[in-house]
Amino acid sequence: QVQLVESGGGLVQAGGSLRLSCAASGRTCSNYAINWFRQAPGKGREFVAGISWSGVSTTYADSVKGRFTISRDNAKNTVYLQMNSLKPEDTAVYYCRTTTGGDYWGQGTQVTVSS
Repeated sequence: QVQLVESGGGLVQAGGSLRLSCAASGRTCSNYAINWFRQAPGKGREFVAGISWSGVSTTYADSVKGRFTISRDNAKNTVYLQMNSLKPEDTAVYYCRTTTGGDYWGQGTQVTVSS
């Protein structure tokens, strides 16, 4: 069993930055990949970024490339999503997820970007 808890969301003006955290517990975080997803009001959940267990491999949605950076600190069992140059269309609930040993999601953290 894995528990994922997101934090770091909030209200920010367009062009601003936020750093989200995904803290894992229940099993050693260093053994599994983590992905970030988001869901905007009235839309489906979409992939944002992913990172391998080692942190060597990362992937990004085209909409966030060059603005968002995913990283991890396995000693802290935490994955981060640094979001820069935020746009109003980035407004969504952000979730972290792992599919290693099951399909686990966090409860989400709200990000609101005002224009």
